[in-house]
Amino acid sequence: MRIDLHTHSTASDGTDSPAELVRNAAAAGLDVVALTDHDTTRGHAEAIAALPEGLTLVTGAELSCRVDGIGLHMLAYLFDPAEPALLAERELVRDDRVPRARAMVGKLRELGVPVTWEQVARIAGDGSVGRPHVAEALVELGVVPDVSGAFTPEWLADGGRAYVGKHELDPVDAIRLVKAAGGVTVFAHPLAVKRGQVLSDASIARLAEAGLDGVEVDHMDHDEATRARLRGLAKELGLLTTGSSDYHGSRKTCRLGEYTTDPEIYGEITRRAAGAFPVPGAGGPAA
Repeated sequence: MRIDLHTHSTASDGTDSPAELVRNAAAAGLDVVALTDHDTTRGHAEAIAALPEGLTLVTGAELSCRVDGIGLHMLAYLFDPAEPALLAERELVRDDRVPRARAMVGKLRELGVPVTWEQVARIAGDGSVGRPHVAEALVELGVVPDVSGAFTPEWLADGGRAYVGKHELDPVDAIRLVKAAGGVTVFAHPLAVKRGQVLSDASIARLAEAGLDGVEVDHMDHDEATRARLRGLAKELGLLTTGSSDYHGSRKTCRLGEYTTDPEIYGEITRRAAGAFPVPGAGGPAA
């Protein structure tokens, strides 16, 4: 089985619609794909309706968290999307995204960049607006060569000149909320130092004590030495280890199925989940 547990659609900051994403996942030879848009489950219904026969969908989300001034992402799988407490937190994050993006546009204009809110809103479309959409506006204007080039201290990185914070969960609270909604939690790209400051091993251990289920090890932002270190830490802490593409369509260079999760680990994730079940494809409508 080929299993990719971290992808994004136009419901957040990917460029494939949810329907396109599942069709592309099947075309890439995947057997299982997780749709984990940022702080939203809005793409799930469309993905399920289009799910090709032979492909299983794992519903999920990537939750925005922060602790000790460090931003991190928590992958949440197979939770009940209607559970009130977790839903309320996702709505707080979502509602904060537009004023945050507008504030970043304002900072960029103060720095002499002729970006407009209308441009960013056009790029975001119906998705949950975020930094990648602002970054793409900078690419369109020729300010940076690519989206990754915008995530630097000069521009949009945490603490950067045009950075603006948003409502984010404490990761321990995120774990508690996802567990209460019947879901499973995996710390996304935990040692991706190119994205900024990362948590210490001791902090990851505290998350494990709080009920964290796993860590994402095989990811494009982890080199071989980092993966080996994470595998050792996961073994020490009793955490599951996953692999995934973090696919964003054309917004990033990663490919669907570029990294995958061991079927035994996937089986354990599904065994631990009580809020939702993986959805087997019954043959969605043709593209």
